[in-house]
Amino acid sequence: MNEAEIGNFWQENPCGAQFVGDLTDDARIAYADFFDRYDDYRYSTESHILTNLDRIDFRGKRVLEIGLGQGTDSEQLIRRGAIYTGVDLTDESVKRVKMRFDIKGLEYESVRQASVLSLPFEDASFDIVYSHGVLHHVPDVRTAGTEIARVLRPEGELIAMLYAKCSLNYLCSIAVVRRLGLIVAYLVGARGSPMVAEHLDNAKEAGLFNYLTMKNFVHRNTDGPRNPYSKVYSIADVQADFSDFNLIRSYRSFMHAPPLPVKWLPLAGILGWHLWVHLTPKKGIQKS
Repeated sequence: MNEAEIGNFWQENPCGAQFVGDLTDDARIAYADFFDRYDDYRYSTESHILTNLDRIDFRGKRVLEIGLGQGTDSEQLIRRGAIYTGVDLTDESVKRVKMRFDIKGLEYESVRQASVLSLPFEDASFDIVYSHGVLHHVPDVRTAGTEIARVLRPEGELIAMLYAKCSLNYLCSIAVVRRLGLIVAYLVGARGSPMVAEHLDNAKEAGLFNYLTMKNFVHRNTDGPRNPYSKVYSIADVQADFSDFNLIRSYRSFMHAPPLPVKWLPLAGILGWHLWVHLTPKKGIQKS
């Protein structure tokens, strides 16, 4: 697995666009309508994001966002007072976020295409690094963590959302329900939905039981059957992969385990799919 393959996937599949109907042209009115539809979808589906952002003081802080998606959270950070800079591995996301800011008249310092493995910023440049749903798609996440620690100020903070290993989605839906469902579909030759059909094609290419091993299956069951890489995290995994940091707090959100109808269950704080972590650089990490 390499960064180019991951970048190509997200370049061709801009994060979340498939849920509301993607852009059809470059006209400003098309962009404005798309952003409104996407924001309504995202924050109605994952309202906890706004709740969690409201608990963080971004006012007057130099904030770097890693991984921009459609710029929904980017806009929220600016509206909450952040002095904003953003980077994304794909030029498609950079283009969209710049258009969003232009349409909405939002001020920011910089939005550019860059890799988290080699951030184009001076040491100790930011008060906060924010990354929602991105770092678990980085195979060389330890190098990414070292780079993030480098650009953070000594008392700075990394705030990241990572997929949770101790979640109903991973332990039950992905590990049991979806694997059993795929075995049945494979044996009876029922292709079903386009997503199931893609999983079956993957299984035929890799071999069914090789595809069903969790080290392979988890990649294809977080952000679609073609997603090249994802990782799920326990707290021990966070501490191991982000060894340049001290974990200061963590919490879970988002009761999500398709195809199981579990959103009504009041268990998101225990078995939620989104693990939010707040980390501070260990002393001596920054070069300046």
